[in-house]
Amino acid sequence: MSTVSTVDDLLGQAFGVEDVPLPGGGLVKVRPLSRAEALKVEASDAADVMEQRLVAAALVEPKLTEAQVAKWQEVSPAGQIQAVVEAITRISGMDQNAGKQAYADFRE
Repeated sequence: MSTVSTVDDLLGQAFGVEDVPLPGGGLVKVRPLSRAEALKVEASDAADVMEQRLVAAALVEPKLTEAQVAKWQEVSPAGQIQAVVEAITRISGMDQNAGKQAYADFRE
């Protein structure tokens, strides 16, 4: 039998951190997005801004601002940031319906 969560349980949740190896060497540490952060990311109109918000919010080490992520987008191989984005969306539970959404977009 499960116990009912308390208000403190719901509001005091801690994020787990995951290491993401970067193609070409090195690694970064990321955490899942909160629901509020995910909604802010999804409200972005442009894909580059969406990625900047996602990475800046979830990157734990090193910590980057959205402007620094934009610069990283300019200077890095595409696969390097893509590995980080995929890890963040996976641990945030944001990729579970990606196939369904792509199908819905196609049908529209």
